[in-house]
Order: sequence, then structure tokens, then C-alpha cells
Amino acid sequence: MNDSFIRTRVANGVGEVQLDRAVALNALDRSMIRDMYAPLEAWRDDPEITAVLVTSLSERAFCAGGDIKPVREAAVQGDADTVRGYFSDEYRLDRLVATYPKPYLALLDGVTMGGGLGISVHGAMRIATEKSTFAMPETAIGFIPDVGSSHFLPRLRGTTARCDAVGMYLGTTGARIDAGDALAVGLATHYVPSARIGELADRIRAGHWQDALDEYVEPAPESDLARRFTDIEAVFGDGTVLDMLARLSDDPDIDTAWAEKTRDALTALSPTSVWVTAELLRRGAESTLEECFTRELGVAVRIALTPDFAEGVRSVLVDKDRNPQWSPATLGDVDQASIVALLDN
Repeated sequence: MNDSFIRTRVANGVGEVQLDRAVALNALDRSMIRDMYAPLEAWRDDPEITAVLVTSLSERAFCAGGDIKPVREAAVQGDADTVRGYFSDEYRLDRLVATYPKPYLALLDGVTMGGGLGISVHGAMRIATEKSTFAMPETAIGFIPDVGSSHFLPRLRGTTARCDAVGMYLGTTGARIDAGDALAVGLATHYVPSARIGELADRIRAGHWQDALDEYVEPAPESDLARRFTDIEAVFGDGTVLDMLARLSDDPDIDTAWAEKTRDALTALSPTSVWVTAELLRRGAESTLEECFTRELGVAVRIALTPDFAEGVRSVLVDKDRNPQWSPATLGDVDQASIVALLDN
């Protein structure tokens, strides 16, 4: 009996990976990560495989992220080796996707967050639908945006000279965006209505992925996020976390309702995570993808062993009371030496 949450099949030169853990919105546990890595690695140099397709058997999600509760349990027990092992396996899979030598198509028909972006955004083609929801929500659980996001978030909208303000906004606040937004910033590459995504998948499985995209892709929906680019630039374009917070209160040129909503969101998150994330993204803007993965692994292990991670996961995923007690409690209380230690030790 196959107990894996990963299904695979090969037909017409297309290797397909199907995520099949609907009850958990395809949250990636360690077995799924390993079971996905194995066929992708085998297909990488197989001359019979000309393209790879990644799909979900869930009607609600592509992949909601990593299965972080077992990581929390290990961290609470002080088991740093297990924590490191999980993230090492996950980032190894993401590296494979990022360096894949063949067309890699991911159908993101539903929730795509955290680790779900790790197994999709590094690939060549990311097809979104009106059901797609994207986010890197890690600061809400006392963690950091990882899976290579310290490389791709600073480079949204093609930014190269500095960390992209939209990437900083999405990474620190964990804001959720839709398909139109994802196309506008570069997280997704194509848009197909959800009602046609099954037909698209069948055409790809028939070995005609390029023809399939030409036939099924439609213009992207309008982006509400794009309408906020000016405000986002004004707040998140530079400066410290406290500078950003002050602008949300003091800048008269910023839309008041958006500023209040964003300030409320930012101040509800783990203060330590927000500070670390901001610096991680700034460093990532000047780093290679491999350097970003290496840095993220070190920070991920260290921050997972802090009280905020245990408290954040408890609040969001265990007890689900959404009432975390952060330590320190506010952005202004964070000791900068503790941030340097998390980043550089």
C-alpha cells in the first residue's frame, strides 16, 4: 500500500507530480518533500522526459506551505537537528526546482503560500487562476519568509538595484494577494480561469504544453495591489522597520484607510520576525540564490528555537486562538543585537 501524499505519472514525455494531501491543504511534511524530490531528480536527466507538470488534487489549494507543527514540536524539545533536517530537505527541493533544466509548469489553482511558492515560483511557468491566493505569511508565526524568498521577493517587478518595496511589504506583513496581483509583480507568469485548468492540464499531459498555454491563457485580471504601488513605495521603499511604521501614521500623502490597515497588520506580527525579515530581504537583494538559501537555513534553525516561533505556531495552528504573546511585545522593544545574532551566528 502506498501511503505517500505524492502521486506521479509519466505520459507523452511529461512527468507529473500531484500533491495529494487535501485534508491539510497539501502542507508539505518531510515525507512529501522527499517523495517529490526523488522523481524530479530522476526526470532531470531522463531524455524521455521533456517537461514537468506539478498539480494538486485538492479543490482548495495548490500548497498552503510547510507542515510546521512537527517542526515546532522538535524545536520545543530543543531538537535542532530535526529542525535543520526539515528545512535542509525543503530547501534542497526548492534548489532543484530553481535549477531545473526542463520546462517546469505549476498549476496554482488555489491557496499557494510559503512552501507552496518554494515549489512553484522558482520554476519556469506558474499558472494562476481566480481561485489563487498567494502569501508569505511567516511573520505571523514568529518565523521568516524562506524557501528562497529572500532572493525572489527583493526582485519582484524586475527590481535589481535595491530591495523591491512590494517584496518588503509582502514579506514583512504577510499580505495576501490574488492572481492579478501575482501577475503584476511576477510571482505568476500566466492566467487561466479555474474552470479551464483541468483542460489545460490534459493538454499538457498530452505533450503539448506550449500549444496548451497559447490556447488557454487569458489576460490577467486587474491588480488592486498595482494601484497601491505608490503608497507601498513611500512606506516600504527604504529605512528601518520603525521608519516604515512611522510613515504609516505620519505621511499625509498615503491613503488613510490602507495605512491604518497595514499598520494594524504590521504591529500584530512577531516584532522579532518583522525585523529579521526586513534585514534578510535587504541582504538577499545583493546575494545569489544559493547564498540566500544558505543564509535562510541558518536563520530558520535559530529563529525556530526562539519563544516567538513556538508561540506563533501555537496561536495560529495549534490552539488557533490568534492571540499570540510576543516577546518582546512591540517593534520598538526589539533589541538590535538579538537581530544581528539571529542573522549572523
